[in-house]
Amino acid sequence: MLVPKPGEKIQIHSYKHNGNIHRIWEETTVLKSTQQLVIGANDRTLVTESDGRTWVTREPAICYFDTDYWFNVIGMIREDGVYFYCNVSSPFVYEDAAIKYIDYDLDIKVFPDMTYVLLDEDEYENHRIEMNYPKSIDSILKKNLNYLTQLIHQRKGPFAHDFIDNWYERYLMYRD
Repeated sequence: MLVPKPGEKIQIHSYKHNGNIHRIWEETTVLKSTQQLVIGANDRTLVTESDGRTWVTREPAICYFDTDYWFNVIGMIREDGVYFYCNVSSPFVYEDAAIKYIDYDLDIKVFPDMTYVLLDEDEYENHRIEMNYPKSIDSILKKNLNYLTQLIHQRKGPFAHDFIDNWYERYLMYRD
């Protein structure tokens, strides 16, 4: 798999299990990329929903994608601290200047004090039936959700104490 270069601007494409586009983030700056990992950042980027509606993100965010895990993590930098939004998803692929993944509905919102809440269990259950998620996918997602919560509790990976601050400092070097 080809990987983007640091400083390169890419898009992020989120799909649903049935192959339909879910959401597109117009521009993310690559901070680090390997065959396994992409870390990017964006701020006030245009987001287009599947129904054509658009909105603009409100704060700087650091995006963490890893081919080994069925989730990705967005660290949003706000005045009162860092909030994380974790998407349970397929591992990413990079093609056509975009990170692409399948969003599997379940999300975890993590607050600055590292407490968290699991979101969209009802949406997951509905889509699991509607789109006929295989039992193997269901099992993989639950295993990765468990691992994700362990990372949050242990403050490891993208939840490590200085992770977001360090990558945000790097992002500022690429800004105009």
